[in-house]
Amino acid sequence: MVPLARPTHNPQLRPASRPPPPGRSPPARTARPRLLHRRSSIRAQPPRAEAGETETAAAAATSSSSSSVLSFLCPLLKFFGGGDPSQERNDIVEVTTSSLSSLARLPWGSSVAASSLETVSQTTTAPTLQLYEFEACPFCRRVREAMTELDLSAEVYPCPKGSLRHRDVVRKIGGKEQFPLLVDASTGVTMYESGDIVKYLSRQYGQGKSLSVGLLESTIFTGWVPTLLRAGRGMTMWSKAGAVPAEKLELFSFENNTYARFVREALCELELPYVLQNVREGSSKTDSLLRAAGSKQVPYLVDPNTGFQSGDHKKILSYLFQQYSVAS
Repeated sequence: MVPLARPTHNPQLRPASRPPPPGRSPPARTARPRLLHRRSSIRAQPPRAEAGETETAAAAATSSSSSSVLSFLCPLLKFFGGGDPSQERNDIVEVTTSSLSSLARLPWGSSVAASSLETVSQTTTAPTLQLYEFEACPFCRRVREAMTELDLSAEVYPCPKGSLRHRDVVRKIGGKEQFPLLVDASTGVTMYESGDIVKYLSRQYGQGKSLSVGLLESTIFTGWVPTLLRAGRGMTMWSKAGAVPAEKLELFSFENNTYARFVREALCELELPYVLQNVREGSSKTDSLLRAAGSKQVPYLVDPNTGFQSGDHKKILSYLFQQYSVAS
């Protein structure tokens, strides 16, 4: 859980919106880039917190401490390593830091849990899960790792620092700007707190069985390593981002893949919503990946707006930053 603005320890979700004060007109909408054909619909359900899933005093203290750490790291990492993500990169540095990040997170987000193979395969054809998050957040990573192990697909709405659209949606849905936020359209459940989300997903889609040993402690011990090694990639919105695709992109990936991480970082920095298809050995979506890509290799990106498809992470990065910049 990473509150980055107006943190609150009130576990109850507040109303989704408030009327403007008397005599004050609602703020005017900012003009959208000409690339916008139609905005993707966001099927958010009214907030509802389940009993027993509120934050404990100990968790609140840990959350506050982690929030302070992340608030300090954001500008520091951006200064040392953020740079312009659209420019040519040093392949050796990029692959080395991402590979070390994957090594630090083993075994989380690297395989499909055996207990989930039969129960989840029939529920992920049309994703009903909506995840509001940002790539560099260790608490969001914790949820994405669980989704890989449970073979779950989801609509992902990236919320980098400086987000123009999705952070506002999060405030309207849950009443506070806090990440990750999960909306399950099939059950009407809306919740913050990575630990609560992981428990809910395991109970709802994995027969309540435990995932990789140590998952609940991962944020405390090694969850920060990829954020540090990647120098804050996937944390801040790119200065030229802003173009909105008519339809969501589709990404075949799994959380702890070295090269898929580059693509997720770019999608986050461009604030591009996408359908995440987690595909690992034993996944129910392997056949879909084979039909689309002709192999099991990830990442594989499909853009229904232009017909672009590729499994080469360098081509994907070049395409995304060219196609979805304000200048385009």
